Amino acid sequence: MPSTMLQIPTEDGVADAFAAVPDHGGPHPGVLMYPDGFGIRPVVRELAGELAGHGYHVLVPHFLYRHGPTPVIDLPEHIDADARARVMGQLMPLLGTHTADRSRRDAAAYLAFLTAQPGVAAGPVAVTGYCIGGLLAMRTAAAHPDRVAAVAAFHGPVGADGPDLFAPLTAEVLLGHAESDLTPDALDELNGALGAAGVSYVSEIYPGTVHGFTMSDTDAFSASGLRRHWDRLIPFLHRTVGTG
Repeated sequence: MPSTMLQIPTEDGVADAFAAVPDHGGPHPGVLMYPDGFGIRPVVRELAGELAGHGYHVLVPHFLYRHGPTPVIDLPEHIDADARARVMGQLMPLLGTHTADRSRRDAAAYLAFLTAQPGVAAGPVAVTGYCIGGLLAMRTAAAHPDRVAAVAAFHGPVGADGPDLFAPLTAEVLLGHAESDLTPDALDELNGALGAAGVSYVSEIYPGTVHGFTMSDTDAFSASGLRRHWDRLIPFLHRTVGTG
């Protein structure tokens, strides 16, 4: 799918980003896709391109832009256990500065930019996210209930802000959890909080997966987990925001 590097003006500067767009027809429903903490790299471009191939205009922001353009740190081609420890040691101080207030301010800029693109269909958009990007996706949907019709998060710490995050949600929610991230009891607690907030949701543990299972450039990758993610995500988006 065609992709383009972009710059998004925000209250605090300029975020670099890229868009993956279908090569046919249009306009297409917009999808704001937050990457994992490792940021924009070939595997994230592949995910965005795959989604664009299903009829979506996908915008992927570099949410750590305050620390410089992407990539903010050097990444190996493959992130094994040793590399993960080193990389996370560099990333965690940066991720720690990305507060809920900052992420909400940025979300407004990202959504405004996405919906202003000429190839994006009118109406609400979807937001997706991976790992920490899953939490950012949920924050975005909660902060902009009038603009987000669907939110999906995979191996993301979506409960990190507590159940108050769910109360403003009007978007439908799709969550795919890694087996290593969430016990069945913790899943029940999370799903109970979503239900109590009146959220329409699907939230499940993907068997045999560990944190990061969608990312093929890491040791965490699970081919079956990634397939399950697509099998859940594409029909979810078709139903909630349509397809171009």
